[in-house]
Amino acid sequence: MRSEGRYLWGKEGRKVLMLHCSLAHGGAWAGMARALPVQALAVDLPGHGQGPEWDEGQSFQLQARRLAEAAAEDFGAPLDVLGHSFGATVALRLAVDRPDLVRSLALYEPVFFTPAFRAFPGLEAHHNAQLAPYQQAWEAGDREGAARAFMAVWGDGRPWEALPEAQRRSFAERVHLINAIRDTNYGDPVGMLSEKRLAGLSCPVLLMDGSESPIYVSRINAALQAEMPWARRSVIEGTGHMGPLSHPGAVAREVQNFWAECESPVSG
Repeated sequence: MRSEGRYLWGKEGRKVLMLHCSLAHGGAWAGMARALPVQALAVDLPGHGQGPEWDEGQSFQLQARRLAEAAAEDFGAPLDVLGHSFGATVALRLAVDRPDLVRSLALYEPVFFTPAFRAFPGLEAHHNAQLAPYQQAWEAGDREGAARAFMAVWGDGRPWEALPEAQRRSFAERVHLINAIRDTNYGDPVGMLSEKRLAGLSCPVLLMDGSESPIYVSRINAALQAEMPWARRSVIEGTGHMGPLSHPGAVAREVQNFWAECESPVSG
């Protein structure tokens, strides 16, 4: 069921909040929601789907976190939170700002680059070189070129020309939102690192990445696990950055295994 930027699936099971990646919408979680025995709520983040427009007076991540916070309170917290890419960074922010709302975090390729750039020398230079075509197109005012270059790195592997025209147009119309998330993706929002706020979390955490994904995501997850040593890591074979959409069953199985482990008594 869909209503005003919110999507609901299922009537039984644990309650789950799902936060989508950039340039998508809450409905992108349909495959995952149907593969899990849960009551799931997904929301359209600002500037996406039927979500509110981005308020440039605040950081994009903060506005997204506030939207997720309101959804969690309405749905009935604490919740298990699933996040994909930028949505996974929003999930981390929600857990840091409102730990009372979050029972567990299952994150697929969170794009919080800062810890990885600090931990892996040369990674930032490699990233900047690979994303240079995007930056050049954006600075030239070429929205379609910027979207094409961005999706060449962070898409599902299909050539730009193979995407439906409506999807290409949507990506180009929203590509400015990629710059909107830079301050937090490449920063240290609310002292997650400098003030050890990630290290201060107590909820179970699953960090997932696909075996076919860009190198950055495995480095990010390794760096995040260094901040949160109790976090579980999982590499899902045959999947790329869009794993929750392209391989919802495989990702859902990993999430279910994680939840089962969370509920198992600790031996010894």
